[in-house]
Amino acid sequence: MSHEHHQEPDRTREPRPVRMSQQEFEDVVGDALDRIPADLAEVMDNVVVLVQDEPDPEMLAKEDYDDSGLPTLLGLYDGVPLTERDEGWSMVLPDRILIFRGPLERWCSSREELEEEITVTVIHEVAHHFGIPDERLHELGWE
Repeated sequence: MSHEHHQEPDRTREPRPVRMSQQEFEDVVGDALDRIPADLAEVMDNVVVLVQDEPDPEMLAKEDYDDSGLPTLLGLYDGVPLTERDEGWSMVLPDRILIFRGPLERWCSSREELEEEITVTVIHEVAHHFGIPDERLHELGWE
């Protein structure tokens, strides 16, 4: 089981929250999913994308908190990447991609920045579903 985190590498910025309604936030997540090329979207298998206000404490490591004690984890892939599944992989609960609204809103200082960071986070977690590691994502410019 893989638990891949997406966190912003530079944590020195002061929080300046931007707020979106739940529906607006989910719409941006949907738009980000629509950016996935059709040939890749077709092979996404047994995965659900969910928006959650905050990560659960058991999902977090010590470094996943800011100086004020708030979670900084933006997204999480919880599952078995396609590259690690064999032909007998069936009848299992779906993998989960969790996008965390609170940390994303706290991190961003404008609506445009929030929309971009949601998109980057969604793409980042979907890439983990395909077995693409963080290093490769960063090489491709998805930081």
